[in-house]
Amino acid sequence: MTVVRTERVGSALLITIDRPQARNAVDAAVAAELAAALDEVEATPELRVGVLTGAGGTFSAGMDLKAALKGESPEIPGRGFGGLTEAELSKPLIAAVEGFAMGGGFELALGCDLIVAAEDAKFGLPEVKRGLIAAGGGVVRLPQRIPHHLAMELLLTGEPVDGRRAGELGLANRVVANGEAAAVALQLAEKIAENAPLALAAVKNVVRSADPWAAQRTEIAKLMTTADVREGMTAFAERRTPQWTGR
Repeated sequence: MTVVRTERVGSALLITIDRPQARNAVDAAVAAELAAALDEVEATPELRVGVLTGAGGTFSAGMDLKAALKGESPEIPGRGFGGLTEAELSKPLIAAVEGFAMGGGFELALGCDLIVAAEDAKFGLPEVKRGLIAAGGGVVRLPQRIPHHLAMELLLTGEPVDGRRAGELGLANRVVANGEAAAVALQLAEKIAENAPLALAAVKNVVRSADPWAAQRTEIAKLMTTADVREGMTAFAERRTPQWTGR
């Protein structure tokens, strides 16, 4: 049975974790199919952006504890929790969050480049309540996304915040009416897809680099040799929309 559905919408691939009966908890099957969906985005030139969401009004409740107790792993070596949290993707990925994004679910969202949140979405890292820490990227990424003391409050109390508060904290790029997260994320994806794909990949490489200035010099040098740079400059001079080729 398929537990991750995909649908091409314009230049985006809408990726839906489809285990609503388990609040889209991540087990080994979800991790494998999510990794395959991300690979499809990466390998398909016509796809410029991925949008990750969950079925049934819930993003993801995190790790499937019942599956874990049976010995299943929700991680993929080299790619992390859900096949996403440690993956180095060249194309932008947007989380469209409705309902719960708890524990590993929140970490999946943090592994994305942008987050669109429904007003009543719930973001939380409750691992400390179970004697654990958010080891799928939560402890690492959250202090990079919001001010230190606010991140520490969420990490040390384990208490959730709703979509409105996520927007106030700067966790969410857009806060939208309940039920609208995927639609707005797809609109944002199309806006991103208007830009040069090699430049988008270069931005991601620089942002995640341990030495961003050196990475930026490398990426600019590569971009200046591409047909897309020439097309971008020519289109600007001719006052027309650029036709990107990804070369």
